Amino acid sequence: MDALTLARVQFAANISFHILFPSLSIGLGWFLLFFKIKYTKTGDEAWFNAYKLWVKIFALCFALGVVSGITMSLQFGTNWPGFMEKVGNVAGPLLAYEVLTAFFLEATFLGIMLYGFKKVSNRIHTLSIFLVALGTTLSAFWIIALNSWMQTPSGFVIIGNKIHPANWLEIIFNPSMPYKFLHMILASFLTVAFLIAGISAYCSLRDGSTNTFHFYTLKASIYTAAVLIPLQIVIGDMHGLSSFEHQPAKIAAIEAIWEDEKGADFRVFAIPNEEKKRNDFEITIPHLSSILLTHKLDGEVRGLKSFPYHPPVASVFFTFRIMIGIGVLMLLVAWTISFCLLKNNYLSTLKLKALTYMTFSGWIAILAGWYTAEIGRQPWVVYNILLTKDAAARTVSGGMIASSLALYIVTYSSLVIFFILLIFYLARKSIYAGVGLPKKEEV
Repeated sequence: MDALTLARVQFAANISFHILFPSLSIGLGWFLLFFKIKYTKTGDEAWFNAYKLWVKIFALCFALGVVSGITMSLQFGTNWPGFMEKVGNVAGPLLAYEVLTAFFLEATFLGIMLYGFKKVSNRIHTLSIFLVALGTTLSAFWIIALNSWMQTPSGFVIIGNKIHPANWLEIIFNPSMPYKFLHMILASFLTVAFLIAGISAYCSLRDGSTNTFHFYTLKASIYTAAVLIPLQIVIGDMHGLSSFEHQPAKIAAIEAIWEDEKGADFRVFAIPNEEKKRNDFEITIPHLSSILLTHKLDGEVRGLKSFPYHPPVASVFFTFRIMIGIGVLMLLVAWTISFCLLKNNYLSTLKLKALTYMTFSGWIAILAGWYTAEIGRQPWVVYNILLTKDAAARTVSGGMIASSLALYIVTYSSLVIFFILLIFYLARKSIYAGVGLPKKEEV
């Protein structure tokens, strides 16, 4: 592969690893706040046990997210100097706002959250959890603001071949920002909900009891998922309609539509052939794409041949359907488990195993959705403004990038494996937790 392709693969590998951990820490911070408030109100040590387990996992997520974020940002200078040269006047301040308003907030109160339980008052400790959770959400806000601006740029002027901000409100709250931000926050909550439910189910299987704190957290997380998944579907639909308006080539690739179509069919499955600009095979539902995108039976959807540039079709087509498939599976599992819990507060071994298998399903859905959004923007780094090939470094050889890429992949793969193993180790250890817990009057 040439240097440009290797640089893209390297950045994709880095961001794929990085996004796994913020996607957990964003939602997990708010779950920790819930666990702590429940313990404070009820005095039930089960909720404190839950807090003790999941705060350790939060700390791991935070550390790995920070480290991988630093290496990712370094690539802007090494592999993508054209990006910062062209749009640095917008990207630089947004990244700085993330550090100043979010990272400092998280870093300041993380120590109190982790180690200050008996060193500060209960109110201050709970406040520190809230501020850390708020910091993770603010961090997501600024990163999504930059990413969404790259998808739907607005509020700028071009002076001397460089982008200059003209209206910061338009830059931050660009057309895709509200939908993208809400979609990501809900995705994080769902990812965490299934992580907690899966680990809790795993512990319930090993313990053979529904009286431990793991059953508490299982119910809390799966009820959360059951409520949020329909909301995520609505936000996702709104995000798709926004993309249809502002990035029609991306939608055409997602739908694998080559020619302009009135009453466009929805391709449930297809084999796109980019060389011949057609689908070699497809299974369709008549008129459904037009109904979803235009809310009309005979609404027109532009095809890929109408655009001078369009993204790779097959990868966008399949990653979108993986995301949708995982989402539907999550909905079925969450509603089924919730119904059983509400009916008799009991789950069979089969249902507990099903939840265990779904532990990291949110990661798969987030990666698939992220690939759909980012590959769907190609061949642009900043949509309709800066081509990917124009942002890449011209002095870095393919060999240099390949060697660092190999090191990235080996290191990141090892860290993900150890992270997963450590979570299950902590979960098994927590089954026997409870000795030496503080009494309510000591809090």
